[in-house]
Amino acid sequence: MLDIAEELHRWVEQGREFAVATVVATHGSAPRRPGAALAVDRDGTAIGSVSGGCVEGAVYALCQEALQTGRPVLERFGYSDEDAFAVGLTCGGVIDILVHPVRTSLPRSADDGGVAGEPADRTTDTLAAGLAAAARGEAAAVARVVEGPAGLLGRALLVRPDGSHTGTLGGHPALDRTAVAETRALLDAGRTTTREIGAEGAHCGQPVVLLVESSVPAPRMIVFGAIDFASALVRVGKFLDYHVTVCDARPVFATRARFPEADEIVVDWPHRYLESQDLDSRTVLCVLTHDAKFDVPLLERALRLPVAYVGAMGSRRTHQDRNRRLREAGLTDLELARLRSPIGLDLGARTPEETALSIAAEIVANRRGGTGTPLTGAHTPIHHDRRARPASRVVGCDAVPSVAP
Repeated sequence: MLDIAEELHRWVEQGREFAVATVVATHGSAPRRPGAALAVDRDGTAIGSVSGGCVEGAVYALCQEALQTGRPVLERFGYSDEDAFAVGLTCGGVIDILVHPVRTSLPRSADDGGVAGEPADRTTDTLAAGLAAAARGEAAAVARVVEGPAGLLGRALLVRPDGSHTGTLGGHPALDRTAVAETRALLDAGRTTTREIGAEGAHCGQPVVLLVESSVPAPRMIVFGAIDFASALVRVGKFLDYHVTVCDARPVFATRARFPEADEIVVDWPHRYLESQDLDSRTVLCVLTHDAKFDVPLLERALRLPVAYVGAMGSRRTHQDRNRRLREAGLTDLELARLRSPIGLDLGARTPEETALSIAAEIVANRRGGTGTPLTGAHTPIHHDRRARPASRVVGCDAVPSVAP
């Protein structure tokens, strides 16, 4: 849902009634990941996608039905269904979809998509607040009940990085506390996935499955070295939705005219700029300077940071010389093993654009856990997600799931 937050926030501000269908879980070769959404308003306007075209028609009809009934519904589409071919899910996967009406323009009651004993507008207001936060680029996570005791389906919480929250899941008083803790941990990691907890807040008892959608600022790509290869990499980085910074100590090269697509252009010594930044585990660092006076002090610091990727350009001879200098600077073999050098996958690249593509391919493979080998003839999954795990199963009161990324 948060992947189309900007447009949905506009719909909320305009008082439009709509239903939003969100992918809750996928199995097999499903085309979209949890959190992908399709929304349909009262006039029939649709935005977003839940299946890349496979089941859009059936989900569109479900959204229209939810607008009429005012009640959320959870549906499964997959190859095992008798009507799988009719709805078009022929890719061999299974997707679970939660359809939730958001009726911002009408007076609401406990029967209007809500739960007895609680005004239905609390969930609508929580979803609206989550859409507003995501549209503004703020870090926030929305947790919704997608499986559990009757009456809780669709209930929502909005959780912020400091642990504050709005909304409620209802039920046992401890349920919200546990849900907030689980959701905050996933928000810290920037993850969208499911979590299973007990209906009474403990990790045992009757299960409640939450879909947690995290909205976080765009991950950062910092490109060191204002060369022609950097210009192509900036364009690819923006295509992959990174916030891209170019840093070079030479003001004659680090200019807006040379890098019009970059979000930031910094004139500074690379290692000094790096030391001034607060980086997270999604940040990628691409060192294209291949000049020891820049590379060595920069990489000495970069390889000790908890970032997602550190790559450095240069020939194999340059790489060996650089590793020698880094060892002399005190880096361990374990730290040096994090360095991707020569940077990029072996695509036979020659031009700046081809080289940028090979670097981007390595970044994606590293992020998703891919092998970089051709899919033709391979027996590996088509879609990877290094961080994804199924919701933890309740096997007893001691089975407390980890929330580490």
